[in-house]
Amino acid sequence: MLATLRPALDSVSKALTRVAILTPLFFLPKDRKIALERRLRGREQFSKLQRADVVIVSFGKSGRTWVRVMLSRFYQVRYGLSDKHLIGFDNLHWRNRAIPKLFFTHDNYLKDYTGNSDTKADYYGKKVILLVRHPADVSVSQYHQWRYRMRASKKVLNDYPVDGEEVAIFDFMVQRQAGLDKAIEFLNGWARELPRLKDLLVVRYEDLKAEPAETLARMLEFMGTPGSEAEIQESLAFASFENMRKLETKRTFWLSGRRMVPKDRDNPNSFKVRRGKVGGYKDYFSDAESLEINRIVQQRLAPEFGYNSAET
Repeated sequence: MLATLRPALDSVSKALTRVAILTPLFFLPKDRKIALERRLRGREQFSKLQRADVVIVSFGKSGRTWVRVMLSRFYQVRYGLSDKHLIGFDNLHWRNRAIPKLFFTHDNYLKDYTGNSDTKADYYGKKVILLVRHPADVSVSQYHQWRYRMRASKKVLNDYPVDGEEVAIFDFMVQRQAGLDKAIEFLNGWARELPRLKDLLVVRYEDLKAEPAETLARMLEFMGTPGSEAEIQESLAFASFENMRKLETKRTFWLSGRRMVPKDRDNPNSFKVRRGKVGGYKDYFSDAESLEINRIVQQRLAPEFGYNSAET
């Protein structure tokens, strides 16, 4: 039972610690309080990074929850665990020590604690899976995350438009730092460091969609827990879009926090599992706007991940 509750208890514990530290410092200027909270979150991430067997890094809305559900199901099947156990760092490791401790991170706050903002030195020597996705698809999903799911405090902490501010989706994409610029900056930062990361597997969301069994098998092999064909197929079926939407509607993973709970069951854009469509960003823009988005990606994005051709 304790292992089941570990993610929720961990989340509550971290939140209470931050409140205990920040509340007496209410008099500090806003930017100082933001910097302090980011540092506290970075310290929490650093602790997990040091203890992790495998690190899974991604920009927000790059398919991390999908991967988390796949991996959860794989270990559920292999070790006879309940399907309500969503993997969250070491909770499944405590159920069975053969399950690695997985640190899922968006690489948001670590640098605020370590000071390594220009390199990925914090990850050197770690086994890292870098999950990437086309920055335009990511940014459209982030727009909906910002509008329908993101807490007001997170908007302030990560420099998103504040509550009550009306921003059109195209303007969010091309005029706000929280849009394309932020996604491209993330990918470029990792692209510069690829030669220095000796134990790294890059997984493209698009490849996971096109060849799910092969890509998941490659991930499991890299993690040191290779899977059988039957285990992989069961993991993929459990993590299908339809089943994940059903799990979210039923609040199956409510003990894992807000990550798999809809904000508004009547609004499909408020679900964590929203669309998952490759190239789906084009559905939201005119031809001229899509051309402008593609121009920005082609001009600014490093070529290492294969997203800056005219066809993407």
